Amino acid sequence: MNPCRIRPFRPEDRTALVRLWSEVFVDDPPRNEPGRMIDNKLSVQPELLLLAEDEGRLVGAVMAGFDGTRGWIHHLAVDPAHRKLGIGTSLIDAAMEGLRALGCPKVNLQVRAANSGAVAFYRALGFQVEDHVSLGKLLTGDMG
Repeated sequence: MNPCRIRPFRPEDRTALVRLWSEVFVDDPPRNEPGRMIDNKLSVQPELLLLAEDEGRLVGAVMAGFDGTRGWIHHLAVDPAHRKLGIGTSLIDAAMEGLRALGCPKVNLQVRAANSGAVAFYRALGFQVEDHVSLGKLLTGDMG
């Protein structure tokens, strides 16, 4: 059972969110530094930076965005001590609700191929592995 409340990010959440993302995404490249991601997200659709709160404590977070064609979900994180309680599912549901409200017809997300636990989680929510090649190119120098 998920006892959490899902709500948008507030400025006073910054320290706790940086801590959560730093703990959960220890292998992220420097370009995904949590403070930078928060600042960037707050400049575009800030209402889609969503947090899960349990008794006043941040226990999960997710970012979503809509570019007019597709929605994207990024950096879903749940505090390790609060996993398997439905918090991740609640965050994804809230992100998709926010995307639907913007007229988004389809949502995409990416996970590292080696992260079989994440793939299984998303498949259980109805996401399908699609036959695409993911390409990327850094636009801001060597930030890993």
